[in-house]
Amino acid sequence: MKKTVQLAAALVTVGLTLTACGSKPVSTAGSPSGSASGSTATTAGSYKACMVTDTGGLDDHSFNAESWAGMQDAAKADSKITVQNATSATENDYASNIAGFVSAGCKLIVTVGFAMDDATVASAKKNPSQDYTIVDNTSTAPKIKGLQFNTAQGAFLGGYFAAGMTKTGRVATFGGANYPTVTVYMDGFWEGVQYYNQQHHTNVKVLGWNQTTQSGTFDPTQSFTDEAGGKQIAATFQAEGADIIFPVAGGTGIGALAQAKASNGALNAIWVDDDGFYSNSAYASVIMTSVTKGIASAVSTAVTGAAAGGFTSTSYIGTLANDGTGLAPYHDFTSKVPAALTTELATVKQGIISGSIKITSKNQPTP
Repeated sequence: MKKTVQLAAALVTVGLTLTACGSKPVSTAGSPSGSASGSTATTAGSYKACMVTDTGGLDDHSFNAESWAGMQDAAKADSKITVQNATSATENDYASNIAGFVSAGCKLIVTVGFAMDDATVASAKKNPSQDYTIVDNTSTAPKIKGLQFNTAQGAFLGGYFAAGMTKTGRVATFGGANYPTVTVYMDGFWEGVQYYNQQHHTNVKVLGWNQTTQSGTFDPTQSFTDEAGGKQIAATFQAEGADIIFPVAGGTGIGALAQAKASNGALNAIWVDDDGFYSNSAYASVIMTSVTKGIASAVSTAVTGAAAGGFTSTSYIGTLANDGTGLAPYHDFTSKVPAALTTELATVKQGIISGSIKITSKNQPTP
């Protein structure tokens, strides 16, 4: 399983000094907020790998932070690798940040997020000798390697878990923006609840998403940084009877954690992408588990492979079988989760891996 962001924050790396048009690239070794704990001198022939974030920023406690952790892991694994990042304040920064890294001579440019596909493809067309990796999108031969994750599988387990733990018979989910990489989580969660209902002859309701109609609740600003909006959405779901919420919303989802913490036990949460018990430690007491996405390990493998001369545009798809997605430990909720439910989840996981349990989400990635 991948390292958590908390552990990755201790890793040491170094980059160059460059100003891309959208924002100043950061090459610190510490946490995403940026204090360096050490450095390694850049030597001739060093392999420069550079990452452009989506708009959620490095400290989104989600896919940007996990991607940066993977970059740092790669630098720790191979001393010839140096890493650097540039943050995107808005989507208008994507192209300029990528272009800045092309000019800086980065051997591999890692772009983070479904929304960055157009800018990444456009840059690849202009720079046919440049290698790229994109998180949460497909490969584009011959120069863009896609890192995709079938998080419908992990979220199916999350939905089954939520249905088994709810006391009100109502659980909820919402997205930061209406992207397939968001709705694939919501699909899996919805399907997991339905499967639990079938197995147990219950009628647990999912608020915020309907896979059949592909309609549901998203932050009104279509943002992954709107904590106030996430808190309001969670409060509304709580008022409608939900006692477990699954925000697929990056930093916006932190607002849902804040609402859960303020609810005095009426609302708890399932986090997304990484193990929220560590990445959102201030809210650990309300995080029952997390649906993980192996971004850090996938990014690290892509960077170290490329640095070793093995760059390929063949897509990677993370699944339950290869630990590309899954369910995190229960942590503070361990004593509250029935042993029978844990046993059932293990059986369901194996059923998904073997194919005996079919997930039908049309948002699942394809090679």
